[in-house]
Amino acid sequence: MLFNKEPMKNLIFLVAILFSCCSLNAQNEHVVGKIFYGEFFGPGVTMSVNFDARFNAGERLGLGYRIGVGYGFEGIDDKFIEALKEFDIVEFHTEFLINVHKGVQSTFYTVPIGLNYVIGKPQRASCFEIGAGATFFSKKVTMYTLQYEKAGYAIGYLSFMYRFMPINGGFSFRAGITPIIGTAGDLFPMFAIGLGYSF
Repeated sequence: MLFNKEPMKNLIFLVAILFSCCSLNAQNEHVVGKIFYGEFFGPGVTMSVNFDARFNAGERLGLGYRIGVGYGFEGIDDKFIEALKEFDIVEFHTEFLINVHKGVQSTFYTVPIGLNYVIGKPQRASCFEIGAGATFFSKKVTMYTLQYEKAGYAIGYLSFMYRFMPINGGFSFRAGITPIIGTAGDLFPMFAIGLGYSF
């Protein structure tokens, strides 16, 4: 099995894989096109740490990839359904933050991976990302199901993100919408926000 029953060993193993990808991407020619960032919500479900880079190491824009390790939990789908029916998102988020631990039935690790295409001007920090990918779970869970329950080991996602990535590197910011395709095949609205370092 890829994952054992010791959470800390699992986390160390996944982070080691992530840093291996970073080192494999290193090139002699320095171009600020890589980002290491933490992300809340989105493909990582709750939170994740990610590495993002272009396939062409000499470019900041164009086709690239992301890979990360994250954390998620299940057991609060009923609250999501109620919020969608009532459209009272502000009240929902307040209730969610207060009662999150009460509703959690189980936790798991996530591995979000995907392809993306970055559009913009080479000499500008602001750009736009369009992407798609999948998030794999460390165990079978039921996530983002609106019509009927169905457990699975993965979900799909799309991404439409604004990126702020300084030309000379440094603080990086990304935010946007990441629609999720749940384990039952339902399309669920989601957003993501990330903070990190570009180099």
